Amino acid sequence: MDHFPKQIIARKNDQEMLVEVKGEKGHSIYQVVGTDKGMDYLRGTNPVGVIFSEYSRMSPAVWDTIRPILRENEGWAIFAYTPWGENHGYDLYNMAKDNDEWFASFLTVDDTVDHDGKRLISDADVEEERKSGMSKEMVAQEFYCSFQSALPGAYFASEMESALEQGRITQVAYEPEIPVSTYWDLGLADANAIWFAQHVGNETRLIDYYENSGEGLVHYIQLLRSKEYVYDRHHAPHDIEVREFSTGRSRRDTALNLGIDFIVGKKIDKMESIDSLRRYLGRCWFDQVKCKVGIAALRNYHKAFNDKTRTFSSPVHDWSSHGVDALMECSNAYYLDGFEDTNRKQTQTLNDYDIFNS
Repeated sequence: MDHFPKQIIARKNDQEMLVEVKGEKGHSIYQVVGTDKGMDYLRGTNPVGVIFSEYSRMSPAVWDTIRPILRENEGWAIFAYTPWGENHGYDLYNMAKDNDEWFASFLTVDDTVDHDGKRLISDADVEEERKSGMSKEMVAQEFYCSFQSALPGAYFASEMESALEQGRITQVAYEPEIPVSTYWDLGLADANAIWFAQHVGNETRLIDYYENSGEGLVHYIQLLRSKEYVYDRHHAPHDIEVREFSTGRSRRDTALNLGIDFIVGKKIDKMESIDSLRRYLGRCWFDQVKCKVGIAALRNYHKAFNDKTRTFSSPVHDWSSHGVDALMECSNAYYLDGFEDTNRKQTQTLNDYDIFNS
């Protein structure tokens, strides 16, 4: 608040982290919001300018949501962040530095100086961090802005790197004669994620991915109907069978009335699920465009780091959790639930149902 002269402040709301200021052409609003509130919340803000703080840690879907609004408003965006592996932050930087319509700045500790030209962080400061236990990967990332450093605590870093090196993150075409299975992570306040997969021999071709929040099951089933795919199985996590107190019905019951008979996964220990997905990723091919957000989730899913004990612990629940949890339904179904790819069920198409009259 020290950056806002008191004489121009019309009002402020600490709870909403909002300040309204007076200007020559009317009032303007500056507000701090968290991207974990969901895409619908961001769509309703109608901004003219947006500053993305630590963009590399956010879901790439945030920028995709905001950019049409800024385009309509002839607005602007600023992205300030430290690298977090070769993820969407890396892609954005490479695009911006070669695009005359963008400005890109890359500043390490060697370049970050005060008004007198003195470095804010010296070589001695960096060396002290090394001696006190900071890993060389973290030093390279935090002080020298290395995009190539391994993501600290990332569960699937080597598997996704192998997928990239082996050309399995590429253009993956939909094969109309092969049915599509879907794998879900269910959320309402949180994001709801869906992977679309075609199983061909030992390959799992991930041809599409969708994520949204704040929507009911009707929205997602209408989405499935809008696509050209012919569907096989639909897999959902165990909590789809939890009954709501108000209706006495589960979301599985609701989905059945809307045309989907979900196969319900077992409740499996998180670390066991992570291990099954690690093993499964070696058979996966990803469409690099349609699955962009899902791929970013797999690259960013990581362990929490305790600064005091200098150790990693349980998985961090953030934007990347939803896409990963959804794909775990796929690997768990194969390794742990007993649904081998060769043991196919009869193909089902959503066109057999009229969800609007159910």
